[in-house]
Amino acid sequence: MDGTKLYDELARHLDQGVVGSPKSPSLTKILKILFPVEEAQVAIRLPMQNKALSELREMIPEKPDALEKILEGMTKNGTVFTIQRPGQDRKYRLLPSIVGWAETPYWPGKDTEIARKLAPLWLEYRKEAYGAELARAGMPVMRVLPISKTLVNSSDILPLDALRPLVEKQSFCAVAYCPCRQMKRAVGEGCDHTLENCLHFGSMGRYMVEQGMAREITIEETLDILKKANEEGLVHSVDNIDGHVGTICNCCGCCCAFLLTQKTMGLYTMSVSNYMAQVNGDLCIGCGTCEDRCPMDAIVVGDNDVAKVNKDVCIGCGVCTPACPTEAVDLVQRSKISHPPSISEFLTKRYKAEQDG
Repeated sequence: MDGTKLYDELARHLDQGVVGSPKSPSLTKILKILFPVEEAQVAIRLPMQNKALSELREMIPEKPDALEKILEGMTKNGTVFTIQRPGQDRKYRLLPSIVGWAETPYWPGKDTEIARKLAPLWLEYRKEAYGAELARAGMPVMRVLPISKTLVNSSDILPLDALRPLVEKQSFCAVAYCPCRQMKRAVGEGCDHTLENCLHFGSMGRYMVEQGMAREITIEETLDILKKANEEGLVHSVDNIDGHVGTICNCCGCCCAFLLTQKTMGLYTMSVSNYMAQVNGDLCIGCGTCEDRCPMDAIVVGDNDVAKVNKDVCIGCGVCTPACPTEAVDLVQRSKISHPPSISEFLTKRYKAEQDG
């Protein structure tokens, strides 16, 4: 198989993931950087489900002796996930783009040649095809986790203190550096928000720590990171699956692949919360703090020096609420309520859209 056909085949294989990788010129360049030829030859045969080495040798019989070494290299490079449970053989699977090889070069927070080469390609790829993939079937991969200091009795709103039980349920906590902000910085753009606040839990967190992509942290450290992110005006976002929290991102409107794509391309890449900001005009002093903090440019101080909310743009994150000096802005429930999909609903809708396409 020549080089062009190899990477075309790899693109097709990777596009079968829950978050696929639609073919485009930028994707081909990305894959050539992340998957050297020998690893690409293995990758096109690797499943996206955990398999033991013995099983993979049967699936890829051409490389029986070299396969383990190749897989170890791909694991270090961040294109293959590995896990070894007590009393079981080590298993491997091909990572998808997210959560996966779109982020692995950036999680360690190191300024590498590969990270610099990939950054402009990923930004271009969002425009070419990846932004639409994140919004496939109107089923975003991530959803906004709303924060408000006053709506303490709501089951959907999570005041900062209420994040504790959510975090305490996790078997393992890890923190890495934000890929989105690093990509933007690599091309001379972006912001000055904190970088080390990309949170991952469970088996993915363990993998990241084992491979030097993240560091293990305690529950208290996790909560402290969330508190500081909230103070910075970052949006908490989690997996868009009911009852599942594998990741908590802390996103800014100027860099986040989801928020920025939604804001600039009009694609529904992050599920909004069941709440939206509302301003009490009698209390508002027109200071502009909420306008400055809003990641979606949904709040503007008008000519009458009172902030106004664009309900069609507001994602209901609550970033505007904690810094208002007069407590004039808070979250209120939307007229139409929706709930995160179950894992079966999520997978069915995204895969059906791929088949229909």
